[in-house]
Amino acid sequence: MSEAFDRWSVLKRKAREGGGADRVKKHRAAGKLTARERLEAFFDPGTFTEIDSFVTHRVEKFGLADRRPPGDGVVTGWGEVDGRPVCAFAQDATVFGGALGEAHAMKIVKVMETARKAGVPIVGLDDSGGARIQEGVMSLGGYGEVFFRNVTLSGVVPQLSLILGPCAGGAVYSPAITDFVIMVEGTGQMFITGPDVVRAVTGEEVTMDALGGADAHATQSGVSHFTAGSDAEAIDLARRILSYLPLNNLEDAPVAAGDAPPEGGLAELSRLVPEDANAPYDVHEVIARIVDAGSLLEVQPAWATNLVVGFARLGGHAVGVVANNPGSLAGTLDINASTKGARFVRFCDAFNLPLVTLVDVPGFLPGTAQEHGGIIRHGAKLLYAYAEATVPLLTVILRKAYGGAYDVMCSKHLGGDLNLAWPTAEIAVMGADGAVNILYRRELESTPDAEREAARARLAAEYRQEFLNPYLAAERGYIDDVIDPAETRARLLAGLKILSSKRDDRPPRKHGNIPL
Repeated sequence: MSEAFDRWSVLKRKAREGGGADRVKKHRAAGKLTARERLEAFFDPGTFTEIDSFVTHRVEKFGLADRRPPGDGVVTGWGEVDGRPVCAFAQDATVFGGALGEAHAMKIVKVMETARKAGVPIVGLDDSGGARIQEGVMSLGGYGEVFFRNVTLSGVVPQLSLILGPCAGGAVYSPAITDFVIMVEGTGQMFITGPDVVRAVTGEEVTMDALGGADAHATQSGVSHFTAGSDAEAIDLARRILSYLPLNNLEDAPVAAGDAPPEGGLAELSRLVPEDANAPYDVHEVIARIVDAGSLLEVQPAWATNLVVGFARLGGHAVGVVANNPGSLAGTLDINASTKGARFVRFCDAFNLPLVTLVDVPGFLPGTAQEHGGIIRHGAKLLYAYAEATVPLLTVILRKAYGGAYDVMCSKHLGGDLNLAWPTAEIAVMGADGAVNILYRRELESTPDAEREAARARLAAEYRQEFLNPYLAAERGYIDDVIDPAETRARLLAGLKILSSKRDDRPPRKHGNIPL
């Protein structure tokens, strides 16, 4: 019996040691936690249960026959986050550089299957050099098995990816399919082909960080949703994201204690939004005065900044917030903003989070780059996402809602349940200046040059008075009410309450065909 326990003890110790003391020391010198330390920090203390710690690869070639570290370079299992169950895996870069082989992949697949059966989130802590070359097609097959589970679990349980080291080649597609990607500055990198291949094929000289670092993916590609300064910060972010989410698509998100925004904040709303339709302002200031204090967790804050999306709470209930930001590109919808909004709306709909939409949009961004880049197709994604959503949809028009963008931003016509407007709302095909130039073109052309600008200003003022207001839409029921800005929070809370039992049946189908 003692011999059996001795063997068990040795194997357990080897599994905990990873790639050995020297590799662990080098790993920590780079400012990184080990795989086990990451999982211990992620889960509530004492709740982590490991599985498959004895699994090893089965390769007999390329010098691997005598190198069979228990665990095969990935730690898998489950535990609790804020008292709720979560499954996770953490790749161990001290073992074969975290490279994925057949056994490594099957460990990940098993814990993903556990997450599916249990109906709990799955979180991946990625730190890998990519496919294990010594295993050839078995490594590629392993990636395929992981990708398939990512797709199977999409919209069923939340999936988070933390990029805590390199993630290259085909390995990037697993995080890309998951719901949210968190990257660590300086250590996290994602790219299909590295700098050497880029240099050989295109002649470009680029560093790994410039090519696929956290900043590049947060500001340029939009691949990353959150940026962290360290492993610990990334783990804290992951825990915070999960606090807004249900365990699966059949449950509701947890309710937290909700603190009202700062006293007097609601009274400031009417001053925060300038009446001049062309004056910029930061919509974050508006959001902060409507949602529970300090509850906004913005998603992709550095990409497509003309649209703000994120999680927040209203009266303790988790909601998704989508808001045009006139402080960036005048709040127009462009290709990136449309894609950003559509993906977030679809996530919230999949996981039963009501959507609050704050509208101040002059239209879609004009220009040949946008048209040739497919703004029609990308804008349709956001339209499709809202029209497809069956969660409670609450919309407030703060100021401008022009043209097709009025429809796209969760209008009553796309299924909005509660559509409100401030008295400053301007709902029209276009702004006054553009409308006057079209409607009164001949009249203005025949006006003497000295009088033309005065005539144009007079006609624009008349157009604003008659058409640029929320009352024509309210007369037709497209707007449910025109409210004092100070009432916004109270009216949204009342809307959430009545819509909490919303049921919206749609025709049966396999799935729709969103314009990707």
